[in-house]
Amino acid sequence: MLRFLLTAALAVFATPGVAQSEKEVSCGYQAEVARAIQQARLDRVRERKVEEKILAGTPTWPDNYNRAIPLMVPWVYELPMKQVRDHDLGDAWNELCLKQ
Repeated sequence: MLRFLLTAALAVFATPGVAQSEKEVSCGYQAEVARAIQQARLDRVRERKVEEKILAGTPTWPDNYNRAIPLMVPWVYELPMKQVRDHDLGDAWNELCLKQ
């Protein structure tokens, strides 16, 4: 299930033929979204309130990356809390994104 959600979320931003530097920028923004969701979970924000909370904080990524929030929230909220605390989910997301 988590793999499916991750793949689906990555597919939202997949653009064949995009230059490597553009892909790195896009994956970087997606990683920022993942980190924001991770921080929301660490801050004990309820899953259904995460998008509202993140958008209220005026994120620095372009607006079109807000579409990834509802796709990524289940991935972060289904992980064991130990993984959420002990790992940078943004780095994990960035690594997977760059491999796509």
